Amino acid sequence: MLEAIMSSLGQAVSPVSLMMLLIGVAIGFVVGALPGLGGAVTIALLIPVTFGMDPVPAFSLLLGMYVVAAIAGDFTSILFGIPGEPTSAAMVLDGYPLNKKGQAGRALGASLASSAIGAIFGAAVLMALIPVIRPLMMGIAAPELFAAGLLGLTFIASLSSGSINKGLIMVTAGVLIAMVGLDPNLGVPRYTFDSLYLWEGIGIVPVVVGLLGGAEVLQTMLDKEDKTKTASAPHIGGVLAGVRDGLKHWWLTLRASAIGAAFGILPGLGGAVSQFVAYGHAKQTSKKPEEFGKGSIEGVVAAGATTAAKDGGALIPTIAFGVPGGASMAVLLGAFLILGLNPGPEMLTEHLDVTLSLVWIIVLSTLAAVILGYFLIRPLAKLTSVSGRVMVPFLVIMLTIGAYTNTNSMADVWVMLVFLAIGVLASRFKWPRIPLLLGLVLGAILERYLTVSYSLFQWGWLTRPGVLLVAVIILGMIGLTIYRVVRKNHANKLAKRVVGELV
Repeated sequence: MLEAIMSSLGQAVSPVSLMMLLIGVAIGFVVGALPGLGGAVTIALLIPVTFGMDPVPAFSLLLGMYVVAAIAGDFTSILFGIPGEPTSAAMVLDGYPLNKKGQAGRALGASLASSAIGAIFGAAVLMALIPVIRPLMMGIAAPELFAAGLLGLTFIASLSSGSINKGLIMVTAGVLIAMVGLDPNLGVPRYTFDSLYLWEGIGIVPVVVGLLGGAEVLQTMLDKEDKTKTASAPHIGGVLAGVRDGLKHWWLTLRASAIGAAFGILPGLGGAVSQFVAYGHAKQTSKKPEEFGKGSIEGVVAAGATTAAKDGGALIPTIAFGVPGGASMAVLLGAFLILGLNPGPEMLTEHLDVTLSLVWIIVLSTLAAVILGYFLIRPLAKLTSVSGRVMVPFLVIMLTIGAYTNTNSMADVWVMLVFLAIGVLASRFKWPRIPLLLGLVLGAILERYLTVSYSLFQWGWLTRPGVLLVAVIILGMIGLTIYRVVRKNHANKLAKRVVGELV
């Protein structure tokens, strides 16, 4: 293990890896600050750039960009009052009020300090759990991996927009889309409609670009209030005071980091959920809970600590079981497959050095973000005076180029436009988009595990203890969700009846 740790560190700090990491850090700052773009979309845009690269430099670019984009998203929450990333929603609650009080620099400094501690904590959790996961994976075969993937999809669907029906429908749609292309076992075209382009299946890059990025850019263009613009750049001072605040509340930072890492491990949670849970915990344990929502530095510290801590936790199910914890991890999982790395036992045995290098990449990219962030705070603040609609043409060009470079085919652009329409409709009618994306990514993986399971065990794989345990959990999860929906509907009907009688 020690040899693998040192080998992974050597690969992570090689000149090529460091160069790609710094490029990723620079891109991450821009992505986190620009409305309409996000970590998941930008990973998809950068995947074609990594073709032909070695795994470690490739992930230095992708993961470095993703980690920094989340941190820069916190900047946008503080400066604009709107989340630059979905995972930065809780930062708005106290970061923006501090900005309006003239303490934007203090909030940004506290966010940087807590994010650095959170990243190191999350990376330490990933490093510590690898020895535990390795022997566990030795006893897990294709049936258990299939069941784990199915559990992840069910878990994500059950948490989607409060409606398990919508979540399950979108997950199923994603899996069906993943079936497009040549059958991997028989070599027979499926749902290709005599199109040679569809023989290779629907690429994840144009889907992500359209479903997430394109839909968000279109909503920015239609934003009548133009919430991305402020009258003038905010006051940027007291950054070092904010850093001291982050270090002063080190115990809160560690607790919030633990919450972020724990929720990152659970598929379908993490991100914004972990931020709000950590934020709520900070309020409950604070000596000044009345300040939360009005400009509490403790709220900023708690939200910032989860930003990077969740990434180390989210990588655990992605690497060990091929079950992504969210949209960004789903796209990153696609990058694993494109680079010839199969999540599961291989990542913990044959490619252990690559797995450990991800830990170093998270730490190095966060430290680089903290150092560069201190110098880039003022330029980023100037973006608050630029209208979001002015940046729409630039964003549209970038998204179109990103979709086209997937296979250098206009068909990818058309796929992007189709999923852009789907993304807009889903957002308009409050249907979850993430389950569709995860279903698309996991569909091919689940099919492979199902095929191998049947080939090795026939139908006997259904009676394996691990599979039965996961089946019970899935049924319990679905049953609990249905129970909560029924109870909520009953409570709403009862409330309406009481109000009607009073009126």
